[in-house]
This record gives sequence, structure tokens and C-alpha cells, in this order.
Amino acid sequence: AQGKMAFTGKYEFEGDENYDAFVQKIGLPSDKVEMGRNCKIVTEVVQNGNDFTWTQHFPGGRTTTNTFTVGKEADMESMGGKNFKATVKIEDGKLVVDFPNYRHTAEIRGGKLVEISTSSGVVYKRTSKKIA
Repeated sequence: AQGKMAFTGKYEFEGDENYDAFVQKIGLPSDKVEMGRNCKIVTEVVQNGNDFTWTQHFPGGRTTTNTFTVGKEADMESMGGKNFKATVKIEDGKLVVDFPNYRHTAEIRGGKLVEISTSSGVVYKRTSKKIA
């Protein structure tokens, strides 16, 4: 089943739900909250089997990149810019990773990248459309 997941591509932010409630819940600093609101983030994913490079391009030229292999511990960076170690898993065709204070899933649904982060019952959903 793993071969069916095709994450590779470039995706541009299209919309989100519950942003403010979620970033308050995870304690994101207010300057970062403003920066991330309706931010036209472009997410670039390169998938080679179970190896992923996941880059987010922010307006203004800032980028963050997480490189990981499914099932192996990797160094990751969270939404708030914190570094931590995590193991990305695959469940039902979704990538799943537990961040220090939230659980993140990513899947391709109808040609869109759908990312869901959950913290203490607050669900943040971000949808990005494929542009390349």
C-alpha cells in the first residue's frame, strides 16, 4: 500500500480551519501567530520510497525543511521553530507524527495536501492545492 502514496509535488496554501484556537493551545508566540495567519506557505515534498524531504517556503524567503525516513527517528522542527526528535509513521495512507505538543497527519486527498494537527482536542486543518 505504501507505494500508492504519491506525496511528491509543490502545494500552495489554500485555506485552514481553527488556526487561532490551535496556535493558542500550543503556545505559539504572538509574532509567529500573525506571521502564520493565512500565510501563503508553499509546501514542497520530495518522496523517494520511505524517504521524505518536506520543505515549507514562507513569504519573505524563510524556509524550514524536515528530512525523514518513515519508521526511523529523525530530527524535526515544529511550527514554533522548536527542534525535537520524532518518528514518522504511516497509518491508512497518511503520514503521522507526534510533535511535542500536537499530533500531525498529512495525506493527499483529491489532489490536495491535507494536513491536520490536533492538540488537546483542538483540530487545526490546513489544505494546500497542488501547483507543480
